[in-house]
Amino acid sequence: MPDANVIGSGPNGLAAAITLAQAGWHVTVFEAEPVPGGGVRSAELTLPGFTHDICAAVFPIPAASPFFRGLPLAQHGLEWIRPPAALAHPFDDGTAETLGRDSSVCQPLLGQLAAAWPRLEPSVLGPLAWPQHPLTMARFASVAFRSASGLARARFRDERARSLFAGLAAHSGLALEEPLTAGLALVLGALAHVTGWPIACGGAQSLANALASYLRSLGGQIVTANRIRSLDELPRAQATLCDLSPKPLLSIAGRFLPSSYRRKLEGYRYGPGAFKVDWALDAPIPWTAAACSRAATVHLGGTISEIASGEREVSRGAYPERPFVILVQPSLFDATRAPAGKHTAWAYCHVPNGSRCDMLERIENQVERFAPGFRARILARNVMTPAHIESHNANFAGGDVAAGADNPARFFRSYSTPLEGLYVCSAATPPGPGVHGMCGYHAARRALRPAR
Repeated sequence: MPDANVIGSGPNGLAAAITLAQAGWHVTVFEAEPVPGGGVRSAELTLPGFTHDICAAVFPIPAASPFFRGLPLAQHGLEWIRPPAALAHPFDDGTAETLGRDSSVCQPLLGQLAAAWPRLEPSVLGPLAWPQHPLTMARFASVAFRSASGLARARFRDERARSLFAGLAAHSGLALEEPLTAGLALVLGALAHVTGWPIACGGAQSLANALASYLRSLGGQIVTANRIRSLDELPRAQATLCDLSPKPLLSIAGRFLPSSYRRKLEGYRYGPGAFKVDWALDAPIPWTAAACSRAATVHLGGTISEIASGEREVSRGAYPERPFVILVQPSLFDATRAPAGKHTAWAYCHVPNGSRCDMLERIENQVERFAPGFRARILARNVMTPAHIESHNANFAGGDVAAGADNPARFFRSYSTPLEGLYVCSAATPPGPGVHGMCGYHAARRALRPAR
C-alpha cells in the first residue's frame, strides 16, 4: 500500500514523486502512456532510426532548476548538450541575430538579469509568496509586468533586437500587447546567458528516463499504460498528487469535489493550441544565414511587427498567413538523433485552441523563406494537429502545450484542493509552465506538511 499516489509522469509528477520518496514515502506513479515523461518524450515519428521529441525539445529552464540541479541525473544517463548559440533569429536580408553568453544583443538588460538570476530564481521558480529578495524582484517586476511589444520598443533602438525579443515573448502564445508577456522573454533571454538553451543527448526522453531511474533507485514505482479514469481506481493512500491540468482533473476527480471547485475547473480557460510538424531530412537545413547553424532553436518570424501581428491574429481566432514558427534542429549537435549524414527537425506555430486548420504549408513556407531548398531535403514528415497533441498528453487540452498557464491569471493559487489528501502538481500551479519540476516539488512539500 503506497503512502502516496501520483497521477501522471510528466516532469512535475516525477518531481513530486521523487520529493516524497526522498522523505521516505512509498510512492506509486500511474502513467496512461506506455512510457513515462508526459510532455518530455521521444519516438521514431517519421522513419526508423530518426528520433523526434514529441513535445518539449530544448531545455533552458531545467538546467537552471534548483530542484533538478540537486539530483544525480548524470548518474542516471542524462547528458546536456549546449549548442554554440542559444537561439538564432534570421531576417529576409540573409543575416541573423543570435543569443547566448557571448551575444551583445539586448544587452545590457538581459545581462543584468542574468547576473541577478540567483536572487530572482527563488521567486520566479517558487510558489506564490513574499520574495526572498524584494528589491531585486521589484526591479524585475517593473519591466516583467509590461507588454513585450511595449518594452521592446521602449528599451531597444535596434529593430533586430526588438524582433529577437518579440520572438522570445511569442513562446507565451499570447498577443504581445498583453501585460506580463515581457516577463517570459526576459527569463528566457536571461537563461540564454546563464545556462544556454541545452538539449538532452538522445532526445527529451533521456531526461524523463533519468528522473524515472532515480525515482526507482529511491524505491518508487511507476506503472505505465494504466490510465486512471476515477480516483476510486487508485489504491488507498495518505496523499494523491495529480500532474493534471483542469480538464483531465475534472474528469478523474470531479464527482468527489464540491460544486464550487468543479465550477472553477469548468471555467478554466486554456490558451492557443500548437500545430507541429517533424521532419526526417537527408541533409541539414540550408539556411541563408550561416549563423542559424550555430543554434538548436531558430525563430522564424521576421520583424517585431510581423511576429506581433501573427500572434494577435491567433489570439482573435484567426490564422496568419505567415505564422511565427519555433523550429528545433537537434541533430546538428546530437548525432544520436538520426542515421549518419541524415538529420531531424521539428517546428510548430500557434493556432486557436482545438483548431482543425492545416498549417503545414504555411509552416514550411516560413522555413523555405529563410532556407531556400529546404523542401527538397525532406525524406518524411509527421504532422501533429492540436487533437493529436492532446491524444499524446491529455493535459494539453485543445493542443495547448502550456496547459493554459502561460497566463498567470489562470493559475491555481494553491496546490491543495477541497478534498483532503488530494493535491494538484501540474503546470497549472505556480510557478507555471516549463520543464523545471518545481510545481511538483512545491506540491509535494505541501503534501508532506501534515506528516510533520
